[in-house]
Amino acid sequence: MAPKILLIDDEPLMHLLYKSHIEKAGYGLVTAKNAEEGLAMVKQEKPALIVIDIILTGQDGLAALRELKAAKETKHIPVIIFTGAISDAHHASRREAASAGAAAFLTKPISPAQLVNEIKRLVPAKEA
Repeated sequence: MAPKILLIDDEPLMHLLYKSHIEKAGYGLVTAKNAEEGLAMVKQEKPALIVIDIILTGQDGLAALRELKAAKETKHIPVIIFTGAISDAHHASRREAASAGAAAFLTKPISPAQLVNEIKRLVPAKEA
């Protein structure tokens, strides 16, 4: 069974953009439109890796990351944080994500190939 990747982003276009590339690389993809939905799906889907946008409606991606890393059941799951915001806050977010336990921090736009390469780095092909 292919490892599942959970993509949490409130832009449906991002789900469509990455879906075929992630699946062609040998992974399953499940998606959520906000952090609350994504956190509920983690328990149900047990993903091998989570990709989450920082800027979401409701709870932001950094708060969700902290919640994931604080829970015994999910602290082992690698999390890729991404954002489209570039500013001084971007650099602070990068530091905050790293200190909260993010495995990677990417800035949009992210090509599908770039995202798949990060996924492969964190969930090696032998597991896929």
